[in-house]
Amino acid sequence: MSDKPKRIGILTAGGDCPGLNAAIRGVGKTAIVEHGMEVIGFTAGFSGLINKEFVMLDESRLSGILTLGGTILGTSREKPFKMTEGDQNDKPALIKKHYAELGLDCLVCIGGNGTMKTALHLQREGLNVIGIPKTIDNDVFGTDETFGFDSAVGIATEAIDRLHTTANSHQRAMVIEVMGHNAGWIALYAGMAGGGDIILIPEIDYTIGSVCKKIEKRFEKKKPYSIVVVAEGIKLPKKNVTAGQFIAENIQLFTGIETRETRLGYIQRGGSPSPMDRILATRYGAGAAELIAQGEFGKMIALKGGELTSIPLEEVGGKLRLVAPDHNLVIKARNLGISFGDD
Repeated sequence: MSDKPKRIGILTAGGDCPGLNAAIRGVGKTAIVEHGMEVIGFTAGFSGLINKEFVMLDESRLSGILTLGGTILGTSREKPFKMTEGDQNDKPALIKKHYAELGLDCLVCIGGNGTMKTALHLQREGLNVIGIPKTIDNDVFGTDETFGFDSAVGIATEAIDRLHTTANSHQRAMVIEVMGHNAGWIALYAGMAGGGDIILIPEIDYTIGSVCKKIEKRFEKKKPYSIVVVAEGIKLPKKNVTAGQFIAENIQLFTGIETRETRLGYIQRGGSPSPMDRILATRYGAGAAELIAQGEFGKMIALKGGELTSIPLEEVGGKLRLVAPDHNLVIKARNLGISFGDD
């Protein structure tokens, strides 16, 4: 049996989010301190592995990054298995070549749904891989929560809090658009935490008539303003318009009530991670290092009922964790009089 220490690679892929550096630190420090491993960080996601661009990560490089937003390794949306017209696509072959040349025992892929799908492809190509789920959208299948979500909800909630005062002062309807292409987790949680009156999410079909009726009833009851929280991925009848813009324009058109729209955009991705995201990302990172030490590969680290576990990548790839229309938080919201635009 070889005494050679294990050598692992880490990369962060897809969109950035708070907690990435905490996860890198969690993997790296546990691997180095607890298990005596060597750690390589690939730059700019899968591009770094394709181009063999990397840095050695020692304890000093991993110090002081816990609270930092973004990722010290950089990221990209490179999809090495995606074929383009006229492309020979030798990227998977380059990844396998560089993985072997660097003597890696495992590759840790930190990312969302697309990253987990790529990790599964790499596993099928014969590489040892471990996935760590991150995304502010909270839509990675197989885990109760992804890091980045709590921070994004906090940012969105603070924005909603601030809109209450100006909406009240001017007796307006205020529409705030938050991120969430397919999943409405941010809109649901921030809408609940921020006291939204209407929450529109991709998983529940709405009608603009129902939205307007709710706002008109509030004004009839002498409630001077309304807050509408909208996920960016709700269904829209026309293109070239954002979700928030469409809802705001139609509220003003059909009710005559002065309406303003705010779109948070990339603000939700930036800045220092919340304490909960720092802890979750650290737990995930440390858990990934433990799986490697035990020789368990082809898995994604996950959270189930507050406990750390793992799930085969084959059960994750290509699936989404969406808000069920009968989710307990949706039911609680309806019981509070919050509308989802479908009543």
